[in-house]
Amino acid sequence: MTEQVVRTDDARPAGRAAGQREFLGRTRELKELRADIERAGLDTLAGRKAPRARVLLIAGRPGSGRTALAAELVRQVADRYPDGVLRARLTDPDGTPVPVERAARELLGALDEAAPAGACADDLTDALRTALAGRRAVLLLDDAADAEQVDALLPETPDCLVVAVSAGPLTGISDVRPCTLGGLDAKSGVELLARHTGSVRITVDPRAAEGLAEECQGQPAALTLAGRWLAARPKAAVSDLAKQLRAEDTEGAALTRVFRLAHAALPASAARMLRLLALAPAGLVDPHTASALAGCSVDSARAVLGDFTALGFLHAVDSPLPQYEVPACLHPELRILVAHHERPAELQLARARMLERTVRLLQACRAITETDSPQARRKLLEMPPALRFPTPRAAAEWLRLSRPALLAAARLAVADGELDTLARRLMSQLVRAMAAHVGTLAAAPDLHEIHSLVLQVAERRNLPRERAAALLNLGDLDARAGRTEDALARYRDALDAGREVNDPYATGRAMESVGGAHLELGDVDRAADWFGRALVERLARGEHADAARLYGRIAAAHTLAGRHGEALRNWRAAIAGHRRSGDAGAQARALGELARVQEDAGRPEEALRTCREAVEWARRADDPRLQAALHLRAADTLEHLGDPASAVLHRGAAERILEDSNLQNDPDACEIRTASAED
Repeated sequence: MTEQVVRTDDARPAGRAAGQREFLGRTRELKELRADIERAGLDTLAGRKAPRARVLLIAGRPGSGRTALAAELVRQVADRYPDGVLRARLTDPDGTPVPVERAARELLGALDEAAPAGACADDLTDALRTALAGRRAVLLLDDAADAEQVDALLPETPDCLVVAVSAGPLTGISDVRPCTLGGLDAKSGVELLARHTGSVRITVDPRAAEGLAEECQGQPAALTLAGRWLAARPKAAVSDLAKQLRAEDTEGAALTRVFRLAHAALPASAARMLRLLALAPAGLVDPHTASALAGCSVDSARAVLGDFTALGFLHAVDSPLPQYEVPACLHPELRILVAHHERPAELQLARARMLERTVRLLQACRAITETDSPQARRKLLEMPPALRFPTPRAAAEWLRLSRPALLAAARLAVADGELDTLARRLMSQLVRAMAAHVGTLAAAPDLHEIHSLVLQVAERRNLPRERAAALLNLGDLDARAGRTEDALARYRDALDAGREVNDPYATGRAMESVGGAHLELGDVDRAADWFGRALVERLARGEHADAARLYGRIAAAHTLAGRHGEALRNWRAAIAGHRRSGDAGAQARALGELARVQEDAGRPEEALRTCREAVEWARRADDPRLQAALHLRAADTLEHLGDPASAVLHRGAAERILEDSNLQNDPDACEIRTASAED
């Protein structure tokens, strides 16, 4: 996954909670890393200005404390980078490298910079470099899989610093500053144990403590698990744990030996829950996820997760929700254990329970926003209390904090290939919840990814109707992002899919969208032709309101082409259709557009009469914004006719309407929003 990117403007590193104990050991490494920041690079020595940010590499095995060292380094130098600290994790919990476009998008979000939905990796990395130009910021790129990932995200400014964490060298990045980690020194290792066990047990038998630190190979993750294991057993001697570790496979890594010993000491039900946390999306766990995976109650899961945190198996996330993170170094161990102890059918059942629980939470998240509907209120009350949200604000906060895990759950469900029905339900509810709480515009980047996943499932399962819907949604997002050619291709594919199953909604919607794309590209003749095809479909099905709107779109295309006669005829047809359907607001807008075409065609007297009629219909529709806009249009026409006094009256009426409606400071208050513009 890409971790939730955190921007910190203070001296505390991303991810460090207030009150956390100070960093332990690694004094020499920190000194060398800080010196590397100041040391002249190869470009400087050659007399050239450094073209990119300085890159420091902290290399080491998982569990070596490499991420903690990077965070401590960032904390110490953060005051020299006033534009903050940005952090991204570049490897998913299952070991899959995070796509560059996802990492770049998250970093742009942390900078409060726009990242167009569906943009390619090159566009997003270019946008990231542009956003970082002229800034002094630190990028902490954790668990980088290879040099290409890091290279794509490097700022092209020497004023930024990049701290990369990886298991090995980043060959291919010039002038990289490596720092390879081994174990902690003996003194620091013993002190880390003492932090968890208490100083008395270490003081009583210091040689045993040194032996235990040696058995843990000085690895901070192994020492932490060992210390927590001892803390949970006040009567156990430090020497006893050292003996047990020596009795384990001596060829295994220290972390593996300590983890398996701690796992074996758990009750059977708790051990199984711990193993199943390997399935948690994005490595993020909450009581609902754990209870669904293990098939127990939410209260039981909450208590066990607290125990796991005390034992060092989980890290508590600084969040208003009870939320935990599986340490990255433990993911490989959990995957090995779950493959060894659990049958494939049991794992698939656990995944299905987790996805079903997530679907129900998303349903509750959306339902809390629909309490005006008696049916929605009744459905909400029928849900179990553990699944309900007390307020819409609580639901929105849950959605925001759970977003990385929800998106990861959708990706994993689609990648599984055997849970497509649940995956489709999950993505449907996720789209609805985001639309309800975030809005389709703000959530566009996430929605683009979700609809792409829906398309993948629809193509795999040969579901033309869902394929058409996904293509239409993706086309709309592409069009909104300015990729009109891409949108046109998607709309054409959606039309083919809709025709394949004779879906009238999909075919009509696709035809209209194809016309809209051609109009955006300036091909008004093709636009009018496609709008006309869609109109025939609507009329055949008796959909008069949609037909009236299409008459307006055809009229707009003819207006752009300068064919006033055709435009007037189609606007009159649109007005008649809106009158038949009883939509006073749409009728007023269409009359306003008809008046504009009449004036362009050299008929100002007709335009004035039409405009006055439009004002009356806008008044009936109780749309003050439209009323004001039409009064201003009438004023322009009166000035054209040589009647400035009447024009002043209409402008005064527009100002009074805006003042009465508190719209006088709205820059778009006097814009006539036509049907085509709304679409």
